[in-house]
Amino acid sequence: MRRLPFRRLVSLATLAVVGAATLGTTAACGDDTDKADATGPVTLRLGYFPNITHAPAVVGVEKKIFEEKLGSGVKLETKTFNAGPAAIEAVFSGALDATYIGPNPTVNAFSKSKGEAVRVVSGAASGGVALVVKPGITSAEQLRGKKIATPQLGNTQDVALRYWLKEKGLQTTKEGGGDVKVVPQENPQTVETFTSGAIDGAWVPEPFVSRLVNAGGKVLVDERDLWPDRKFVITNLLVSTKFLKAHPDVVKKLVEGQVAANEFVNTKPDEAQQAISDHISKITGKPLDVKLIKQAWPTLEFTNDPIASSLKAGLDHAVAVGLTQPVDLNGLYDLKYLNEVLKAQGKPEVSQP
Repeated sequence: MRRLPFRRLVSLATLAVVGAATLGTTAACGDDTDKADATGPVTLRLGYFPNITHAPAVVGVEKKIFEEKLGSGVKLETKTFNAGPAAIEAVFSGALDATYIGPNPTVNAFSKSKGEAVRVVSGAASGGVALVVKPGITSAEQLRGKKIATPQLGNTQDVALRYWLKEKGLQTTKEGGGDVKVVPQENPQTVETFTSGAIDGAWVPEPFVSRLVNAGGKVLVDERDLWPDRKFVITNLLVSTKFLKAHPDVVKKLVEGQVAANEFVNTKPDEAQQAISDHISKITGKPLDVKLIKQAWPTLEFTNDPIASSLKAGLDHAVAVGLTQPVDLNGLYDLKYLNEVLKAQGKPEVSQP
């Protein structure tokens, strides 16, 4: 019996474990979806999160915009995630070809693969993040000794909070010590702990900003105010380098779908908001209140520009607070197809970082 090389055995084992854990039956496609079938369509496996900051993806799937742009020659399979690391692991294992994802997991994926595994091909959303605190807190200094939640140690919002506190002269530690106690916890739990008084505030994305405000909190910091032109990446579109090289035509069609989805979201906000509520209901069994979506909407900007400068700055901030090491991001962005699509539609192109 022919013995497989050790590296191949490891790859197969990784695919089997991650596929079973994260993609269920969808992962049964395995590596076959990376090759064009001479008698059938190419399969594109797309990941995204069922939340407002991934609105272009949610609307693009719900309104079948991606299917339309990809055409009959491409079979679209989708998978939702609740955390960036799981989506990246699926990309690494070969179980996912592209995903909408935040800046921090994007950097981690590029770094861990030594710049080989992934490319950012488009932006998606900017903004939608804030520090919400108890009404009596009116300054950074009043956070001394308080407990502030973030979604996860080292995630995008966790880095933003720690860096902002550092700039204000307040120290934090990975273990939850220092001048301000940073408490990593899942966003839905944060609403409960804020209401019970177990935490004094949280640096979170929408719709949890709005939920905390509705629970009696107030916005102390709108993160948009910390960035040039009030713009910073919250979601971008990432593709596997392997899939990009094998099917550049499919990636271009995917980008066309992203641009069309953003156009829909920006020109038909009421219909887009209802689509988000309906789609989340299908996935979770409980619709997201349209009133809450409308409340959060003005804090977000849906843009095809990945705002690369903010991703780089976010990495610098993570280094400054001791959560990561410097990373050379050269080669992370491939905006060729985005600019081709934008140019064909007479829209301003995005500069290649």
